[in-house]
Amino acid sequence: MVAVRPCRETDHPALAGLMAEMQAHYGVPCPPDAEIRAGLAKRPAGTELLVAEHGDGLIGFAAFSAIYPGPGLKPGFFLKEIYVTETARGLGAGRALLAELARLALARGLRRIDWTAARDNERLLRFYESLGAKPQPEKVFFRLTGEGLARLAEG
Repeated sequence: MVAVRPCRETDHPALAGLMAEMQAHYGVPCPPDAEIRAGLAKRPAGTELLVAEHGDGLIGFAAFSAIYPGPGLKPGFFLKEIYVTETARGLGAGRALLAELARLALARGLRRIDWTAARDNERLLRFYESLGAKPQPEKVFFRLTGEGLARLAEG
């Protein structure tokens, strides 16, 4: 059985390993373990983490934060990341993480959860739609980093 709960500081070593695995899965660079752990310990205020456990180990996580305003000037959650280790896929961890996030949203009076997904991952898109989520084709995802971020900040 998969159990989901808020992340504790004692989870950071195992969570750092999951995050490194996620970076490899996406084929993107990964900082050293110590840097991942430091990032977890000093994450920005308002960011939250849920972890999924199976047996005696962590098998997944969800990173999210509250956002305001949304449609109708209502608050919601933005799910930044959800990841389940390759070996645990199919156990229901992704569904359990999202179900707990939905319960948490409703308990806090929030009425929506937003997130992004890779357009070309049909299996993932079908999974999200099976939960009742609806794609938002009228939206475009933007990112400002590196030189562009610095240039804009400089004015």
